[in-house]
Amino acid sequence: MIETKVILEKQDLTYLKWSHIRSSSGNAGSFLKSDSTLGGVKRYYKLSNFDPVNGIVGHECINEIIVDRLLNILGVDHIHYELINAVIEIEGRQYDTFLCCSEDFKKQGESKAALDNFYTANSLKGESHYDFCMRMGWQRDIDTMLAVDYLVLNRDRHGANIEVLRNARAKTMRIAPLFDHGLSLIYSCMSDKEAKKYDVLEDKKCQNFIGGYSCYENLSLIKNKKDVFLNGLSSKDKKAIFDDLNNVISEVFIDKIWEMIYERYKIYEEL
Repeated sequence: MIETKVILEKQDLTYLKWSHIRSSSGNAGSFLKSDSTLGGVKRYYKLSNFDPVNGIVGHECINEIIVDRLLNILGVDHIHYELINAVIEIEGRQYDTFLCCSEDFKKQGESKAALDNFYTANSLKGESHYDFCMRMGWQRDIDTMLAVDYLVLNRDRHGANIEVLRNARAKTMRIAPLFDHGLSLIYSCMSDKEAKKYDVLEDKKCQNFIGGYSCYENLSLIKNKKDVFLNGLSSKDKKAIFDDLNNVISEVFIDKIWEMIYERYKIYEEL
């Protein structure tokens, strides 16, 4: 089982083959993905934003492990990641970078479908995306997702970033654990100067399959905000969330990201 940890010792992952996934956020560049099967366990690898000229220029993979640790504390079901210091090869050129790794979250016998496609095939006429999820029995999962996306300002919760897991033989169906939080927090900042100026409470336009473009306004959909998180968040949790990351990102980024998470959490708690 993948643990939420940072592997600082350089790993040789040049054997991985990368495929290009264009950024759905409108950013220049691509997000590259790969996978491998070792010891019968399938692992998925993901890079931060890749520019063929400048190399790996983003820090989305670091966001994944930050959000992973945050959700561990809050008691939210989600995909676990490792952050790995690695050397990789893309089109004959080697790069030193941090990448994230996760394991297949499907249980034996399960197949997956993007929620937008599943909604199109199974919704009632005029039924909203949120009401459809309520009818399917997924209200708490979706409410939790909406709250998380507000805390981390997730810009990219489109309909394929929410998945339905089905087991036809067992006749079970569930929402997949939360995943894909790279385009969140202050991912658009490329320098300490930009990070210092970043307004952590600004309600930026986001791509949400459920609700509207505002992660803050989407909180109004949640029926019982006190039932969303199993655990609370306190100032002492900063250490656990950013453990070992001072070797990966600057103190300016760490302080600004924590400010964003904690200030948004306090607002959520007051609603």
